[in-house]
Amino acid sequence: MAEVSNSNLLSTDTGIPGIEGACVVIVRTEWNATTVGALEAGCKAVLEKAGVNYRVITVPGAFEIPYGIRAYWDIHKYRDDRPQAFIALGCVLRGDTPHFEYVCRAVTDGVLQLNLTLPIPTIFGVLTVDNQQQADERIGGKHGHKGEEAAITALKMIAVKKTFQ
Repeated sequence: MAEVSNSNLLSTDTGIPGIEGACVVIVRTEWNATTVGALEAGCKAVLEKAGVNYRVITVPGAFEIPYGIRAYWDIHKYRDDRPQAFIALGCVLRGDTPHFEYVCRAVTDGVLQLNLTLPIPTIFGVLTVDNQQQADERIGGKHGHKGEEAAITALKMIAVKKTFQ
C-alpha cells in the first residue's frame, strides 16, 4: 500500500516558485460531506499558506465533477482570473451494488479526459474506498491527508507548467 513517507510529494521546504497569486478551483461533492469537508479544509490550508487564490464549486456527486470542471473552464478561460489548476475532491464509498465501480470509473476517466484536453491540470483528489475507516485514514490518518496532497500537487503542477514557457 502506498504511503506518503515513501514519496517526496510533501517536500516543499524551499517553496514552490512562481505560484503566488495563482488561481485554483476546487470542485467538491455534496455526497459524504464530512469526509469531503475534511479534504477541502486540508486543501484550503495548503493553498492559503502558499498565497494562492482559490474558489470552491460544489457539485452533487463524483459523477458530476468532470462536468463541473469543464463548464467552469469554458466560462472562465478568457478571463484574467481564470484558474491555473483544478482540484477534484470527493469520496466514493463501496456499497452492495456495482454502482461504486461505475461511478469510480466515470470520475477517473472524466478527470483523465480533462487532463488531456484542458491546458491546465486537474488534480485527482477523489477517495475511492471500501469503508469509512479507509476514508478516515486518508484525511489525516495513517495514509496522510489527501486534501493537503492534492493542493501540493496542484501547486507543483502550476510551477511545472511555468517551466514550459
